[in-house]
Amino acid sequence: MQNRRAFIGSGLVALGAATAFDPRALFAAAAPAPKRILILGGTGFVGPHQVRHALERGHQVTIFNRGRSAPGMFGKDVEELAGDRASDLSALKGRRWDAVIDESASLSSAPEWVRLSAGMLKEQTDQYLFISTRSVYRDTSRVPMTADAPVLTLENSPIAEGRALPYGHAKAYAEKEAHAAMPGRVTVVRPGLIIGPGDDTDRFTYWPVRIARGGEVLVPGDGTDHVQIIDVRDLVQFCVKLVEDRTYGVFNGVGPHMGQPFKEFVDRIHRGVGGTGTYTWVDADFLRANGANPYGRELPVFQVMRGATAGFARFDLTPEIKAGLTFRPMEVTARETLEWFRGEPAERQAGLKTGFTAERERELLALWKARR
Repeated sequence: MQNRRAFIGSGLVALGAATAFDPRALFAAAAPAPKRILILGGTGFVGPHQVRHALERGHQVTIFNRGRSAPGMFGKDVEELAGDRASDLSALKGRRWDAVIDESASLSSAPEWVRLSAGMLKEQTDQYLFISTRSVYRDTSRVPMTADAPVLTLENSPIAEGRALPYGHAKAYAEKEAHAAMPGRVTVVRPGLIIGPGDDTDRFTYWPVRIARGGEVLVPGDGTDHVQIIDVRDLVQFCVKLVEDRTYGVFNGVGPHMGQPFKEFVDRIHRGVGGTGTYTWVDADFLRANGANPYGRELPVFQVMRGATAGFARFDLTPEIKAGLTFRPMEVTARETLEWFRGEPAERQAGLKTGFTAERERELLALWKARR
């Protein structure tokens, strides 16, 4: 006999399986007292999701950016401050916020931008949340990977004199600037590939689009290499949760826990978008030898789980899950990403930015079959 709680829980799980609805959402805690949140950025891909979720949770939101990208996009619900991360932070002076979410410090300028903003705001806020990247790790050879793995420095990974900081180095040093300015009051989130509706890189979008089109689909490896990525909506919900709970520390932003095999990744997308395709698995070394590199333009999402990348998609997310990180089903992300993409202009749909062209896919499949 099931008790009442178990009976209700099993029914909700069944409902979730039938509708792709996550039953945990019904038990989500109510938002705490409203917080004043400053978002550095607020436009682009992640920003609008971040702003809208914070508003849905009842928080008061201010955004700071150059004011060039869709000013007024949030209407009267959001205060907009204009300035420049590199040269003009005057609009932030004399104000106070409960938390700052920095999601716009990128490229080689990230350390300087964070030094300036965190240095100014350290007396004006209780918490500084910096969205960093999985790319800060020196390598991802550990299995499992955790947030205490070594990160890039100029000592362990030198760069040529006079060269700008590469992306991973820049984010790693930006993290250091935040900690230096506000010791003990910094939260760092290191996402991997951020996916979902609105992503204009097509690195994930390629897969729902290609699988829905059907026919013979080239898929890399043998299905056992793992995938850990994150839906943009899961990322921003995690960030806002960390702010609501005033949780400090360093967290990874990928999922699911310990990753999922690439075959499961493909199967879940297929269930989400439908299609009548068949799948031909092609050896990763063969693809690399023919110019298609893992995690490159033609093979987005896919990475080989060996050597320096053995733990690339094998992160132990126990601390993150305890802090509130959740993951929506891949079927849902795939279906909703495809729905968004099909609403884009025809010329946009005709030109995916990543993945194989139809001609290149046919060429590689022919070469693979001839080799065998």
